[in-house]
Amino acid sequence: MKRIVTLVLLWISLTVSAQVKFEADVSKATVAVNERFRVEFTMNVDGDNFEAPDFEESGFSVFSGPSQNIREIWMNGKGIFHKTYTYFLIAEKKGTFTIKPAAIEFNNRIYRSNTVKVTVTPAVDPANDPNSAPVARNSPMYLVTEVSNSNPYVNEPITVVQKLYFNYNTDINDARDIQKPRFNDFWSQEIETDNFEPEQTVYKGKRCLSVVLKKAVLYPQKSGSLEIDPYILEVDCRVPTGRMSIFGEIITMDDSRRLTSSGKTITVKALPETNKPEKFSGAVGDFSFTVVPSKTTLKFGESLDMTLKVSGQGNLKLFQIPRLELPENWEVYDPEHVENVTTPLSGMTGSIADRYTVVPQAKGAYVLKDLRFSYFDLRSKQYRTISSPPITITVTDGPGLPAGGYASNARQKTEREAFVTSPKEGALSPVDRQDFLGSPLFYSLLLMPFLAIPLFVFVRRRKAAADADTLGKSIRMKKALVKRYLSEAGTYLQSKGPFYDALERALHNFLKAKLLLETTEMQKETIRELLVQRKADSTTVAEFIQLLESCEMARFAPSSATAIQNDYDTAIRLITELEKQLS
Repeated sequence: MKRIVTLVLLWISLTVSAQVKFEADVSKATVAVNERFRVEFTMNVDGDNFEAPDFEESGFSVFSGPSQNIREIWMNGKGIFHKTYTYFLIAEKKGTFTIKPAAIEFNNRIYRSNTVKVTVTPAVDPANDPNSAPVARNSPMYLVTEVSNSNPYVNEPITVVQKLYFNYNTDINDARDIQKPRFNDFWSQEIETDNFEPEQTVYKGKRCLSVVLKKAVLYPQKSGSLEIDPYILEVDCRVPTGRMSIFGEIITMDDSRRLTSSGKTITVKALPETNKPEKFSGAVGDFSFTVVPSKTTLKFGESLDMTLKVSGQGNLKLFQIPRLELPENWEVYDPEHVENVTTPLSGMTGSIADRYTVVPQAKGAYVLKDLRFSYFDLRSKQYRTISSPPITITVTDGPGLPAGGYASNARQKTEREAFVTSPKEGALSPVDRQDFLGSPLFYSLLLMPFLAIPLFVFVRRRKAAADADTLGKSIRMKKALVKRYLSEAGTYLQSKGPFYDALERALHNFLKAKLLLETTEMQKETIRELLVQRKADSTTVAEFIQLLESCEMARFAPSSATAIQNDYDTAIRLITELEKQLS
């Protein structure tokens, strides 16, 4: 039985191996010294992790490559797949040399190409060989993807840098993206690269120049093996031909090369399940957590702000702050989410906050219990939990307590019988007065409670409807926030940063009130579509979107006092116009 199983497995292995073809071929089997020729590695499957042989060890230098080409042809319902890596090599010296096998990975197996022999003859006079244009012998060029960490945790930041390495004798004229690297299953933020000044470095043991083309910060969103696709770039350059002019100057020529970086496999570790807190929301990094009230003593009917803030370094945009927990008889509005996050090459840093507006509904002293925030600490590889201290809120002058307080002494009622002394001694006459019982005032006071019952029922129903109308409360609160932030913006006309922060909050709260949007839905295309659906004027919509873009760009570009004033006036005008158009 064991022999049968072994034979079956061997047959399956041989069948799979027979299906995979990985071959090496050269354009010329005989070349001259300094002559350029082509070598191709072709496979009939989509193999990964291509590894080229060491051409220098085989006696050749790389003129350009690798370039990658994929072809898929369908004939009679069957597909024929070809994937080719191409190099242009230059023969360095006479002799017979062997190009060693290249390697690929497919279905967790390694496949190697065949070896190729090339015979190199003495150099040919260029004048007698017009088909062999002499080129620079040592002008290789490499496109490399560099990853800071290939084995991170979920939501641990890693940096990806795309670098171009080239020799001193090469001038780069232009570079064009053919295929940008894609980061599936990663949250990514590309870092602007504005300095393309070459730097001296060492690559593969040789001194050369390098330039950083692209930089990005990635946060893996799931565990397992995640792929970073290759980056394909076309480079226009100028290289020396190896000839000298009659004046002793090196003759150069224009060249165009298509370069492909190797893809990268990132093995992402899952966060440990041991000791994971119950309310862990995915925060990974190093953080602090605070809960700060705007005031701790207030009168009944007044509101206060409670700000829950997380600060530090980590995946700040990828988790939720704990929800605020309040007594049942407190009125609370949806929080305003505020982000102050920058993303340098090392990862996100800054703070996020949820700002709640709450209104206590009764007099008393309330102790708000502590809130807990948990995160995974990358340095200690452990979960940590931060607790906010309990907060006491005192509400004065609540229901049942008059504004002036209680009287220190109760008033005493006294009744006196009035008698009029007659002129005669000892003769008394009764006071002439009407009895209260049976008087109009008596009947009015008797009927008043019955007349007040319908009024009481009407008021109770209105209050119940108002309490049930949470959407209406939210809209009214956001309208109040629009006025509040517009007012704040008006006070910051001389300070660019606070002005645009306040103006942007005003615009966002206006959209929340009118379009019932959440913070996570604040995309310009969504806003534009909803405004058009609500029959807003197209010109007004375009101006509003442009104003939102101005608020975003103003944080990174200088703004004059005139521009700030214009944006402020435009915001008031657009909000007024949209208020009429959307009503």
